[in-house]
Amino acid sequence: MDTLFAYAWLIPLFPLLAFIVIVSFGRQLKEGAALVGIVLTGISFGLALLTFWERFQDGAANYKFNVNWLQVGDIVISMGFEVNQLNAMMLVIVTLVSLLVQIYSKGYMHGDERFPVFYQYLALFTFSMLGLVLSPNLLQVYIFWELVGVCSFLLVGYYYFKNEAKAAAKKAFIVTRIGDLGLFIAICLLFWWTGSFEYTQIFDSVALGKLDPWMITLAAILIFVGAVGKSGQFPLHTWLPDAMEGPTPVSALIHAATMVAAGVYLVAATFPLFIASDTALNVVAYVGGFTAIFAASIGLTQTDIKRVLAYSTVSQLGYMMMALGVAGAAGYVAGSFHLMTHAFFKALLFLGAGSVIHAVHTQNVFEMGGIWKKMPITALTFLIGCLAIAGIFPFAGFWSKEAIIGAVYGAHRFDLLIIALVAAFFTAFYMFRLFFLTFAGKPRGKHVPHESPAVMTGPLLILALLAIVAGFINTPYGPYLSDWLLASDTGTAISQVFGDEVAHAASWLQVVALLISIAGIVLAYLMYGKKKIPSDTIPETLPWLYQLSYRKYYVDELYHAVIVRPLGWIGVVLNGFDKYVIDGLVGLTAKIATGIAALHTKAQNGQIQSYGAMVLFGLLLLIIAISLTAQGGGLFGSGQ
Repeated sequence: MDTLFAYAWLIPLFPLLAFIVIVSFGRQLKEGAALVGIVLTGISFGLALLTFWERFQDGAANYKFNVNWLQVGDIVISMGFEVNQLNAMMLVIVTLVSLLVQIYSKGYMHGDERFPVFYQYLALFTFSMLGLVLSPNLLQVYIFWELVGVCSFLLVGYYYFKNEAKAAAKKAFIVTRIGDLGLFIAICLLFWWTGSFEYTQIFDSVALGKLDPWMITLAAILIFVGAVGKSGQFPLHTWLPDAMEGPTPVSALIHAATMVAAGVYLVAATFPLFIASDTALNVVAYVGGFTAIFAASIGLTQTDIKRVLAYSTVSQLGYMMMALGVAGAAGYVAGSFHLMTHAFFKALLFLGAGSVIHAVHTQNVFEMGGIWKKMPITALTFLIGCLAIAGIFPFAGFWSKEAIIGAVYGAHRFDLLIIALVAAFFTAFYMFRLFFLTFAGKPRGKHVPHESPAVMTGPLLILALLAIVAGFINTPYGPYLSDWLLASDTGTAISQVFGDEVAHAASWLQVVALLISIAGIVLAYLMYGKKKIPSDTIPETLPWLYQLSYRKYYVDELYHAVIVRPLGWIGVVLNGFDKYVIDGLVGLTAKIATGIAALHTKAQNGQIQSYGAMVLFGLLLLIIAISLTAQGGGLFGSGQ
């Protein structure tokens, strides 16, 4: 139904309007800025939901609208929007999570001095991500891609008066710029080779064999480099845990629906390019698989509630990348499906963590405990989030994890299958370690906790419901999402290369994966719930292994020693060269000119005797010059 799709451009427009209104009238609105953001984002969500429903019912080709922005000879650069299956799903995810975060923030940020500023940043962030999702070409994607990065910088550094927040904001901005450079080069190369930024024209060039295999591989890997930066994949993952210095609702938005989701979305959106290169797919799969188990192993020992969740995000994003990398219809569907379910349970977990922090005024899980009875809604919804991310039946995470394991198994990638299963065990263990330390046992904090207000618990209940039921949109018995996604142009491209069969995990493998997750939960319960197993067993028997995980494998220290410190030294040398050599020469020239001018000024003093002395001096020089010329045949020699 073209008439509805034609108005999809209104979806990002309303958050932009919220940003403009709050910027213009923030001082007058004060905490009323929340109402502006919530109402306008709510309208955007309603439109996104209608668009998704029409797209879900309509199996027609992608809807696309473009206007010529710039034309140079035969080269035409367009701007516009596109509605397809993947971005219709993303529109709902982004607007819904943003809406719930803004409702929640009304309670969480109450009394903050910069309340309107916070909401204007949220509105701009939402607009940027929606613009990225709707973009029909890579140039437009890059514009919104960078705008998303700017918004994350502003929100991570929201508490600018804290040195940690300022450092985290700069780190996020700089580290992601490394990945952005890869994306920028890829876009330039693809434009050079195809003469277009448009997805469709680039994909057609690939399908028709107009690009050499090495070109496709290079472009795909460079695009993935951009995704590695945004989605916090190894080795550009270090910014993401530090981004926890921002307000907790920001963490929910970044980790669930905007910043880090952008990288996975970009790989999925450019999938017809990736499936033309086995090398690029292998890079995606193995980087994703390594990141999944690497980050999960770090999450085992962290003590900050938000940082545990941050490493779980890095790990889950690795899961998604691994699924996309094993390719085929199953990999594409599984990665996209997990992107959706993860958005709901990760937003739930972060907002639940915010509710706890709001009550106990600490982020250290060893200073919590015993708050289940004091905060029953927060505790119950957080438990649902933990069950979902652990992949326990019948929660949403079970179905999307099953889809990923099935895709890996169906592709006969048994090395990646082992990684996926071990990461699943780690995830279940550290999430329930977090749950038992936070909610079970005796109170260990200094503050008496209390349940958060309804404006905060309401979004938790909605997200908890989604964390339970969202997975049923794609099960082996009702693969609605799978069939719908594969009816797209991307699905057609996949079927031409890999066929359209979607592999699911064998029944025995489903049981094994579920038992592995349950084993992780049971171990966490015995160590941190019932305390039947001493929790300090590993720290005392294998302290080096514990420290390796706790210190995040010393990656930050390594980067500081190998990159940051040498660059600092180079900066000092270059600063000295600029100051004493470049500026010194300029300064010396200025001093010489000033000295000559001073002598000239002293000579022009209006006294006749001074002028007479100057005439005599000049006459003397003239006589000497004539004498030398007469004796030597020339001033500088005989001239022979």
